[in-house]
Amino acid sequence: MNYIHDFHIPVMGLSFSVDTPLKVAHFGISSVVSIMEEDLLEMMREHHSKKNGIPFEPIDKKEFDSRAKRITAYCNVLDQLVTRNIERIRNQEFTFGSDIVKYFELLPELSPVKAKYREMLLCTDQDKRSALEGDLRKAIVPGYIDVNIMSKVDNLGATKTGEPLPVEQSDALTALRGYAQSVLNSSIVFSAGYNPRLYNYIAAFEDFYPNANGMLKKRVILKVSDYRSAVVQGKILAKKGIWVSEFRIESGLNCGGHAFATDGLLCGPILQSFKENRHSMREELFALCNASLEATGRITFSDLPMQRITYQGGIGTAHEQQFLIDFYELDGTGWGSPFLLVPEATNVDDSTLNALATAEPDDYYLSGASPLGIPFNHFRKSGSQKLRDDRVAAGKPGNPCVKKLLISNTEYTQEPICTSSIKYQRLKLDELKQAGLPEEEYKKRFAAVVEKDCLCTGLGTTALLKNDIVNKQHKPEGVIICPGPNLAYFSGTITLAQMIDHIYGRTNVRNSVERASLFVNELVLYVKYLHKEIDRNALTLNQNTFRTLNAFKTNLLSGIEYYKSINADFLKNCTYECPDMIADLERYAKDVLAIEIPSLVIAS
Repeated sequence: MNYIHDFHIPVMGLSFSVDTPLKVAHFGISSVVSIMEEDLLEMMREHHSKKNGIPFEPIDKKEFDSRAKRITAYCNVLDQLVTRNIERIRNQEFTFGSDIVKYFELLPELSPVKAKYREMLLCTDQDKRSALEGDLRKAIVPGYIDVNIMSKVDNLGATKTGEPLPVEQSDALTALRGYAQSVLNSSIVFSAGYNPRLYNYIAAFEDFYPNANGMLKKRVILKVSDYRSAVVQGKILAKKGIWVSEFRIESGLNCGGHAFATDGLLCGPILQSFKENRHSMREELFALCNASLEATGRITFSDLPMQRITYQGGIGTAHEQQFLIDFYELDGTGWGSPFLLVPEATNVDDSTLNALATAEPDDYYLSGASPLGIPFNHFRKSGSQKLRDDRVAAGKPGNPCVKKLLISNTEYTQEPICTSSIKYQRLKLDELKQAGLPEEEYKKRFAAVVEKDCLCTGLGTTALLKNDIVNKQHKPEGVIICPGPNLAYFSGTITLAQMIDHIYGRTNVRNSVERASLFVNELVLYVKYLHKEIDRNALTLNQNTFRTLNAFKTNLLSGIEYYKSINADFLKNCTYECPDMIADLERYAKDVLAIEIPSLVIAS
């Protein structure tokens, strides 16, 4: 793996980063594309093929294995166009404003390649300069076109006669097959937890095993919330002969999209556990993986393969970027939500971009909008909010369920349906009307039902608007965008060069909103989350929930003490925006200590 930048752009929704590789990969920047919505991928493939003179043959949904074929075709077009972009800049002259100059200017300051670029700029000997230019052209490599599968989105449809389809036709497995059959040399990111049949199915594809040179054409990245999860999932795959090339740690709450909260474990202590144990984990997984490869007669790894550890979620300054890499010995970081303000990198339609660029901190909030029942980071000014409210006001709550990616509820039907659908919400609201609830309780439950949004279409709409693609299923006013709360500290629109210079400390594009460190910001989110969990469980508290809430509180207090112990390290070598954490930590320690978990009443 050859990562020339110290950061990557994570997957963002279904469409915000759907073609980001075409915008940034030729500058050596790696990014992640969601491959869960094949209709969107097919429309984007048609758009980019026609725009770039590539023959386009549509893949009809009625065609056998059409979902996997569409995903393969889109991945292949991305690869073709990124390769074309790389060749284009390799052939450019080193003149001001050219992409080849931009490629090297964007590199981190300590990059050996950038050092050679500086040497070339200062060279006055024409022959030597030409030789250096040739070396630099050869050094140009694209960023990786990585893809993402949300493991839990794995519905298995049925035939017209109602019989279940073969398991290989499930949503997650077809997405994996589509990627595996593509020409890409990159990684697949598994997020949202463990899916047994997905992890079993990966063993069916040769590109995930070492070749004759001991190299992997396709690699696995696991997005994890803590060290224990990494070890457990890493072992499961290693025993199948599959090597995990990267553990991508993400903040449970200080992130965009779905928020998978930990039991009060904060990112600092989690990163510390990886720092202390990464080498022993790597060696253990290596032994398991090679043993499995040998037992099945496959080529084994001759040397211990690389295993990257990265972190993403809430990073806002160059100091935090470098501190995370240096102190926790990380191989890189992920910067997501701030790139929503960078039109050169992501898909955000003009109306939504303007709303983001002028947003206030309170516009970002943790919602119950996801049909999966998982907390979802939302934006109050997104078009979907008004569309949903208008439907409710007209007595027509719910959304047409077209994509069916998030169907999971069987309260009222034998076949799963989506909780944001018209059908489910009518049935649920009829039940509430007949329950005879007190008015306040009814209003609370009513709001929770109609809050659900159609993420399948809403998260894909902005890319179509941005690229002038017309589709009846995507209403222009129905855009859903899901930035993390960290975006509150950025405003306006930002160029790609400005954002990268900000990450590397060459400039500052932050707005004037007062900001604590990423560690304190995450702590605040977890304290608020604990309060909500106590309120939510107060009337139905049982022994397991009681223990969970107490463990959550204990973990928060432990995390606060940990941050006190590293505060001096955090403040070292800081030039700007390095707030002392002690006062905030003392205050939140008192707040957490004062939180009372309701007493568990045990019937006699």
